[in-house]
Amino acid sequence: MISLGRRIKYIRESLGLSQQTLAEKLGVPRPSISQIENGERKVCAEEIKSLAEIFNLSTDALLNPDKEPQVMIRESGEVYRAETKNQIRIDVPQKNLQKFKEVLLYILNKVGAKPNVGETVVYKLLYFMDFDYYERNEEQLIGATYMKNRYGPTPLEFRKIVEQMVAKAELIEVKDKYFAYPQRKYLPLRKPDLGILKGNEIEVIDSVLNRLSDMNAREISDYSHNDVPWLTTEEGKVIEYEAVFYRTPAYSVREYDDAV
Repeated sequence: MISLGRRIKYIRESLGLSQQTLAEKLGVPRPSISQIENGERKVCAEEIKSLAEIFNLSTDALLNPDKEPQVMIRESGEVYRAETKNQIRIDVPQKNLQKFKEVLLYILNKVGAKPNVGETVVYKLLYFMDFDYYERNEEQLIGATYMKNRYGPTPLEFRKIVEQMVAKAELIEVKDKYFAYPQRKYLPLRKPDLGILKGNEIEVIDSVLNRLSDMNAREISDYSHNDVPWLTTEEGKVIEYEAVFYRTPAYSVREYDDAV
């Protein structure tokens, strides 16, 4: 209980939630959160499920932090991802890292100041850019690794890369509120290097921004839940890019030849 309580406290603080806010979301008195975090109160199964939903995690990830994905950033080489029963390891080569940074800065310079565009919205914008580009061109744009969770696709490399960008003063992280909900925003400190991005890549990025950047976190998460790649993936598993070729017409961005 002490170990779980410490983990709940760590996640709560990293999300910028007060004990009072978490208590209200969980439907318990504020002192109960303090007791849980100090290991003085047991957490029932229903509360664990609710906490996982509040934290945007699977219950397995909440209870077993050693199963969280490992993200490695290296200077050169090919993308490496090893998925086992207990863990996913993602290796991000330098060329993918630079592309990820420039696409993220492009997004933030274009729509990052919108009040609805917090971390969750950025996650989904990146997902649709990556998967739309792959469907159109049969090659990767960023090539990030997306995991299926209750709130839609989550790019596993995001936090590690953002930490590096904050350290290099390329962007800043701001904890804010969108209406009554806590929100983590990112604001750019430089313009993107457009020399890194090809014309057809910018075309896909702009198309996604024009289509989806006015949605709030709930709307864009709900929208992602009807995309075939998300629908056909098990909870907590990596979403495979090849699934885009089975999209429904409402989500497809490519014209297919129906001739046999």
